[in-house]
Amino acid sequence: DEAFLGMQGFEHRLAPHAAELRRTVLLWTGIPVSVGIAPTKTLAKVANRFAKKDPALEGVCILTDAAAIDARLAGMEMTDLWGVARRLADRLAALGILTPLDLKRADPRLIRERFSVVLERTVYELRGVSCLALEDVTPDRKSIMASRSFGQPVYTRPEMEEAVSTYTARAAEKMRRQQLVTAQLVVFIHTNRFRPQDAPYNATQAVSLTVATADTGKLITAALRALDAIWRPGYRYKKAGVMFLDLHPARGVQAGLFDTPDTPAAQARMRAIDSLNRRFGRDTVTFGATGTRRAWKLRQEFASPRYTTAWGELLACE
Repeated sequence: DEAFLGMQGFEHRLAPHAAELRRTVLLWTGIPVSVGIAPTKTLAKVANRFAKKDPALEGVCILTDAAAIDARLAGMEMTDLWGVARRLADRLAALGILTPLDLKRADPRLIRERFSVVLERTVYELRGVSCLALEDVTPDRKSIMASRSFGQPVYTRPEMEEAVSTYTARAAEKMRRQQLVTAQLVVFIHTNRFRPQDAPYNATQAVSLTVATADTGKLITAALRALDAIWRPGYRYKKAGVMFLDLHPARGVQAGLFDTPDTPAAQARMRAIDSLNRRFGRDTVTFGATGTRRAWKLRQEFASPRYTTAWGELLACE
């Protein structure tokens, strides 16, 4: 994953600060990261690419000098540029634009006429003119999904109900963290497409709710209703999932004629469950429909030890 950060106030110590960021992330999480710094988001992506690819840079690349920027852009393929796929690169090549440096030097008006305003912004970004602002507030999600492949094939309805209920509970917890509610959910199940010897089956079912909710109990009931419509016995199921659509802020939910939004008591119950699970671990408190054995659960026998993030997995010398 990636994140963008404004560096105002660090202009005179960019290099040591970037190196310290990298060391801190590695120390706290054990994850190696790369840091690219430049005047715009697009150029920062370019810098990050070289920070990642060039071992001599030791994970940090700073592009603030015009000549250095041009040298880096001239040494890249067009498809290495953020947002440029092969088909678009071929269309640009037909105009003699073969590298990101060529695109930087192209006429922005021509690029807008022949392609799009999005690519025109890229031209300006390559010139050091910021057109993609940093987000001060993360925008609300458009959808939330929980889905996993099964550790072993699922053949029975009770096991599938456990899996769908578990995924619904996980997605609901994610949704509440963002203070959202959903008015529609989708359940899907399918067999393993990589086993041609098995009979194939794929199905999806959507359920609309009369009143948007974040109550896990209500959502599990709706998800199992969707499963009723698509469950077919006799198949070797490999995967299932639940997706929440039509998301809204939890504040100000519109009531229905006969249905009301989540009551204060229901909201307090969900907060208590989330708090306990955050404090004592996932599934400390959960709904009975999610089961206890979960034989279908994804296998993790070969997961790497979490030496820096889990007390129980600290490296010990004997």
